[in-house]
Amino acid sequence: MKHYIAGIGEILWDILPDTRKLGGAPANFACHVSQFGLDGMIISAIGRDSLGKEVIKELGGKSIKTVLQEVSYPTGTVEVVLDGNGVPHYDIKEGSAWDNMTFTAELAAIARDTRAACFGSLAQRNGTSRRTIELFLDAMDSNGEDTYKIFDINLRQNFYTEEIIESSLKKCNILKINDEELSVISRMFSLPAGNTEDICHSIVRTYGLKLLILTCGTNGSYIFSQEGTSFEETPKVTVADTVGAGDSFTAAFISSLIYGKSVKEAHRLAVKVSAFVCTKEGATPILPAELVEAVRH
Repeated sequence: MKHYIAGIGEILWDILPDTRKLGGAPANFACHVSQFGLDGMIISAIGRDSLGKEVIKELGGKSIKTVLQEVSYPTGTVEVVLDGNGVPHYDIKEGSAWDNMTFTAELAAIARDTRAACFGSLAQRNGTSRRTIELFLDAMDSNGEDTYKIFDINLRQNFYTEEIIESSLKKCNILKINDEELSVISRMFSLPAGNTEDICHSIVRTYGLKLLILTCGTNGSYIFSQEGTSFEETPKVTVADTVGAGDSFTAAFISSLIYGKSVKEAHRLAVKVSAFVCTKEGATPILPAELVEAVRH
């Protein structure tokens, strides 16, 4: 049985107004998966610099496996500004270490033992890392076991193209997207006009997806499949910030499926986990034991 649950792509420092937090959507995903007792793994690249050393130090205290290639580019950083509602806005620096991951024999071996991998569009802005992600996803299929390939689209600034999104939709079997991103790709691909549910079911059919996860902020979230639709309201909580909330949702949902939960139950638990994360500063707060146990059992 394959056992790694990987986040492959960017790892970086979120430079917040008062502090610095380790982040990057795939890394956040893997950190949360590890909290649920699964073999989470971060696959990325860091620079041969002080920030790279700090990444290693920060992750040293977590029960998570890593493959962090050291490359001759600076460790990634993002300037994060929170608006009045705690919603983050990003200035992502270019030419970062994580733009320059290379596919190695080590990664090929890990891919063959990976049950689920989460990737996004941001780490594909550079051809080197894009090719590495594509080869990793391809290598996951080597022994025919059922795998989850989650495209957490994460449209950031101008770091995406129609080609990257189209290719990723064909590589994934689960799409995670928010309502704003859905509007962007609906225009980009000239999807047939209709209500949100019709558009999402059209995407599921067109790309043969197992599932499409749509988050709509305070307006709830949906899981679309060939069989139907699940909807959950967003709990009302006091928001500290929303950094990493979507990543925790994805991690809780996939972890719940791996532990044998139904789509509906996995959805319910993912909503609870992401709501908790919104009440804490930073992307990967320690989750309450009762939430962890609810996912695992």
